[in-house]
Amino acid sequence: MSESIELSQSVRLERDGDVALVIVNNPPVNALSWHVRQGLFDGMTQAVESGAKSIVVICDGRTFIAGADISEFGGNVPKAAGLQEVQAAMEDAPVPVIAAIHGTALGGGLEVALCAHYRVSVASAKFGLPEVNLGLLPGAGGTQRLPRLVGVPKALEMMTTGRHVSSAEAQAGGLVDEVIAGNGLDELRAAAVAFANKAVAENLPLVRVRDRDDKVAEAKGNDQLFADFRKSVARKTRGFLAPEYNIQCIEAAANLPFDEGLKVEGKLFMELMTGPQSGAQRYYFFAERAANKIPDIAKDTPLIDVQKVGILGAGTMGGGIAMNFVNVGIPVTIVERDQASLDKGLGVVRKNYERSRSTTAEQVEERMALITGSTSKQDFADCDMVIEAVFEDMELKKSIFKELDEICKPGALLASNTSALDVNEIASVTSRPESVIGMHFFSPANVMKLLENVRGDKSSDSVVATTMAIGKKIKKVSVMVGVCPGFVGNRMLFMRGAEAE
Repeated sequence: MSESIELSQSVRLERDGDVALVIVNNPPVNALSWHVRQGLFDGMTQAVESGAKSIVVICDGRTFIAGADISEFGGNVPKAAGLQEVQAAMEDAPVPVIAAIHGTALGGGLEVALCAHYRVSVASAKFGLPEVNLGLLPGAGGTQRLPRLVGVPKALEMMTTGRHVSSAEAQAGGLVDEVIAGNGLDELRAAAVAFANKAVAENLPLVRVRDRDDKVAEAKGNDQLFADFRKSVARKTRGFLAPEYNIQCIEAAANLPFDEGLKVEGKLFMELMTGPQSGAQRYYFFAERAANKIPDIAKDTPLIDVQKVGILGAGTMGGGIAMNFVNVGIPVTIVERDQASLDKGLGVVRKNYERSRSTTAEQVEERMALITGSTSKQDFADCDMVIEAVFEDMELKKSIFKELDEICKPGALLASNTSALDVNEIASVTSRPESVIGMHFFSPANVMKLLENVRGDKSSDSVVATTMAIGKKIKKVSVMVGVCPGFVGNRMLFMRGAEAE
């Protein structure tokens, strides 16, 4: 193996026998920043010029290229090779090009992989074109290449939902040529090099996805197929331009030559990119991620190990909160004032699961088994976190937190699901105000994504960081707010209500 050649600040070229490896290292997600594109282009060029018999494109870190660098959208970017130049260098290479994929190949990352002649992945890899979630469509040939590999129906479903598909599903659909047994990066590299050598030894054809028409030919001129699909998604996509524009691009892939389809994709992409819908959806994308970062909390702040959660109250809120935790495998002890109220609350939780189309009968039993019902707060003694979900009455909450202070073990996180009350006043009745915080779930708690964490004046950094991490674990959009009447969510609702009246 020869020494590494640095091509740009994020891409290097290595050699393994007759195989050249173009390796991307642009943490955290190997986004297609300008220096990645330039490095890929230079890597392809130098690999061919060096006499390599095949080329592997692979990434360091936790993932393959996970998409475009969204921060470059609309900004001043240093001049570098364009993505289409990189793609052409891969597609038109005179030797086999293999994309080796781990983590996620999303958006522009998948569009790059679609320009390799072959794709190899680890078993845990995920694939997708999620641009629709930013009010966009894949703008680098993805709308034309994906249908040519997986067929029109699958491409329609993937691109209008932005769903990530597994490596097994990708292989079954024709998106991936080989899935290796392991998930390690070293194993992937070895497998990709072996595949590259096999491609040379067996003289495998240099398959350009753009030249494949067999799977799109089935949909050519089939207006009914597209009409039926539009009807099936009309309710979910109503008012949004991006899903419809994605469909129009796939229609072009089925009915037009590749280069003509690319022109349709480019025109519709620019309409979306410069329009207000995508601007708003991109703003939301960045705002949601910014909300999860708290400037004065260090990344290495130690977290409380939450292995068991206690919830006081089995009503609508308490039961819904419990579902969030057992859904991710965290056992819950739920306490009510009497057995009748407890039975009623647990019955509602069971019915919620049984009504869900996404939950099997076996999963219902598994999740209900993680919930322990009780009528004694003493059963909170071994919980790592306790969430109070009773009526919005300050005196009631203060009396409860006095009890929890005496019952719960040292270091346990004590949270109130208050929607408007002063968390500092609640914390003041305990001997550990640093352990007290607000966790305001919105109703129904098992459905609504927002979790408003309320930081008290004395809430410790560890408690603050833990509530944010727990919110992410239970698949909520966590936002940290300060103590004030109504916090943020209800202050907004109050003003909206006043204007409506």
